Amino acid sequence: MDNLREKLAALQAIAGNPAAQLEKFLSEGRKVVGCMPYFCPEELVYASGMVPFGLTGEEMQASEAKRYWPAFICSVMQTVLELGLRGRYDGLAAVMIPTLCDALKGMDGNWRRGVKKIPAIPVVQAQNRKTEAGLEFTASQYRKIRSRLAELAGREVTDAAVAGAVSVYNDRRAAMRGFMAASAARPGLLKPSQRSAVFKSAFFMDVNEHAAAVRELTALMEEQPAAEYRGPKLVTSGIMADNSGLLGILDDCGVAVVDDEVTNESLRYRTDIPVTEDPFKGMALLLGEIEGCSVLYDPGKNRGRMLIDLAKKSGADGVLLVQTKFCDPEEYDYVPLRRMLEEAGIRNLMVEIDLQTTENEQTRTAVEAFCESLR
Repeated sequence: MDNLREKLAALQAIAGNPAAQLEKFLSEGRKVVGCMPYFCPEELVYASGMVPFGLTGEEMQASEAKRYWPAFICSVMQTVLELGLRGRYDGLAAVMIPTLCDALKGMDGNWRRGVKKIPAIPVVQAQNRKTEAGLEFTASQYRKIRSRLAELAGREVTDAAVAGAVSVYNDRRAAMRGFMAASAARPGLLKPSQRSAVFKSAFFMDVNEHAAAVRELTALMEEQPAAEYRGPKLVTSGIMADNSGLLGILDDCGVAVVDDEVTNESLRYRTDIPVTEDPFKGMALLLGEIEGCSVLYDPGKNRGRMLIDLAKKSGADGVLLVQTKFCDPEEYDYVPLRRMLEEAGIRNLMVEIDLQTTENEQTRTAVEAFCESLR
């Protein structure tokens, strides 16, 4: 168990201090490209010889960013821009900004206006992501990004290099699926905060180093015997679920997160990039195959059916819907998701998180009452 705790502590330290990781990469003379949520083509950055680095915001009060954003924009966008304006991302070669939601569409212009020293690369992906036209459009945009990254890296980025990067990232996806399976088979072995750190650290580490660390951790977890867990077992869902206040409450309540449908957690790893003759087509196909995410076009609300299946398969006692405050796609999804879960007889609770909120007592009361009702 000591080795297991040591591995977890190392990943928690990285997840809790992204600035130190960025400084480490820059001090090594490596070029780093910031990647904003969601589904940035990190493989293209890796293929260019640069380091992709997640920009996921920080628990802080934004002030300068409010000159660019209205108060009702999600705190992820608020705090990412705030950190950029304060110079915390100085040294980045560029920032990639997907445009999958309205806030991200606005981020591109705000970043160009406010953080002039770090160039922005828009990542435009088709919302009609399953049609042939949509696939061709997304692939064409990835090729444009490849050209821009090649300019920044000062080197050619060949199709072979992109295919190699796809293989590396698929290997990490496999490693993460192994971790997810080991965690689900041993409810309670990891606290929710520890499980979350394994996912979050991926945004700030070299992909090969993270895959190796996860495999070592998984091997140590598999050495531990599976035992019946009597505490509340939950499946989580949302855009992000790494809020320290919420995770501390889940830890205190003895919750075991047995699986998730969180965009910044399992949805990044459940599906491999298909190996195709044209690697850009394969990367576009991946976006078409991901389901269960509110920022991807989902008129049939497959996310609800996936949550029901996930809760039943994992033996969860209920579902925790983690709502990022002011996230319109998540808010629109909540009503149909709740209706589908209740019709399936699955207990559920929605909690709201915000990176600028310091008080979580209402959330604590709601989670404690929910866990008590599950017992």
